[in-house]
Amino acid sequence: MKIIFAGTPEFAATALAAIRSAGHQVVLVLSQPDRPAGRGLKLNTSPVAKLAAANQIRVEKLSSLKTNEAVELVRQVQADIMVVAAYGLLLPQSILEIPRYGCINIHGSLLPRWRGAAPVQRAIEAGDTITGIDIMQMETGLDTGPILLEHTVAITPEETSATLSAKLGKLGAQSVVEVLQRISELRPVPQSNVGATYAKKIDKAEARIDWHQPATTIERRIRAFDPFPGCETSLGEERIKIWRAAICEKSANVPPGILFEIAHDSFAISCGEQGLRILTVQRPGGRRITAAEFMRSCSISTGQKCK
Repeated sequence: MKIIFAGTPEFAATALAAIRSAGHQVVLVLSQPDRPAGRGLKLNTSPVAKLAAANQIRVEKLSSLKTNEAVELVRQVQADIMVVAAYGLLLPQSILEIPRYGCINIHGSLLPRWRGAAPVQRAIEAGDTITGIDIMQMETGLDTGPILLEHTVAITPEETSATLSAKLGKLGAQSVVEVLQRISELRPVPQSNVGATYAKKIDKAEARIDWHQPATTIERRIRAFDPFPGCETSLGEERIKIWRAAICEKSANVPPGILFEIAHDSFAISCGEQGLRILTVQRPGGRRITAAEFMRSCSISTGQKCK
């Protein structure tokens, strides 16, 4: 089939590669404009745009699809279907109705749970034990379209957004290829609004740890915000990001945010409920290091306050 592909991150690039490998003709790729990133704020090209360019596929980096120029662009290529995966732009009805088979979306949750921009992160943060991939026929509502195909995957207790996104990326790629092969025979199943939840975009302001929350809540958020934006706190004069932690077996018996125990390979901080044993951290501009490495390079002591 002749396909338009719209996507931005690695999750989407995995699907684009699978679609090409399955023998489909990708006639146009849409991706987000290059963004400044890193300490030098150099313009960063998305993984999808890089993959398309490497394979000589036409790439357009539009800031909106709600223009006459965008509609005409999609119309001109005469695609059979448009595949969308973590693109980051809303598709207006004028775009949705152009391809012969419409537009389908690869979504990283079991809809209607976690409609929205950050389904992977919000599922981990909420403590969900199962998620999956839905291939959805798109409509103008936010992730409200009927489901063409669904596959599930377990969320392990150690799962981070990085590891879960990689799993879902592979599963999404396999699923969309299956849908493309069976598109004429699949019958969309309407979504129910019962149990619908919204996965709002991750805000950097959420990264600051509130030690008054339960340790289980903080630990899940640490994993949910890995690799972006990372959870951070201040310990004395040190500002650090915490990348890996574990729930303490014993209670701290001190107010929240107090460093109450130091071991050879970790240190523990009290929370609103229980405590959190810190295992991997990062200083600004540095690399991820173990708690043991961190303690060898600075002086910490019990009773210090985190904030």
